[in-house]
Amino acid sequence: MDFLKAFLIGGLICVIGQLLIDCTKLTPARILVSFVVIGVILGGLGIYQPLVEWAGAGATVPLTGFGNTLVQGTKEAIRKDGALGILTGPLSSASVGITVAMVCGLIVSFITKPKSK
Repeated sequence: MDFLKAFLIGGLICVIGQLLIDCTKLTPARILVSFVVIGVILGGLGIYQPLVEWAGAGATVPLTGFGNTLVQGTKEAIRKDGALGILTGPLSSASVGITVAMVCGLIVSFITKPKSK
């Protein structure tokens, strides 16, 4: 059942992204940034966390989940360190994901022959 819930929520988020690509003139980069911002807003309002608890990876893997991770790290750091947590929280909570993305990008650039457009 957990797999089904993750598939449904993750698939719904992907369908929304595909509809935005197909039906609007938004660039994919703007859509991706919008997903992160939506995740931040929903996480800040406390709406996204119940979805994460219900759908698991279906809600944490998409970019909206990344935005929620930034907010949760910020909230925790503010409770722990006060106002300084605003600066340290987002990066400390998302550092693993950011590092993996950078290392994978580096590895792929060694294996392939990247070209500039």
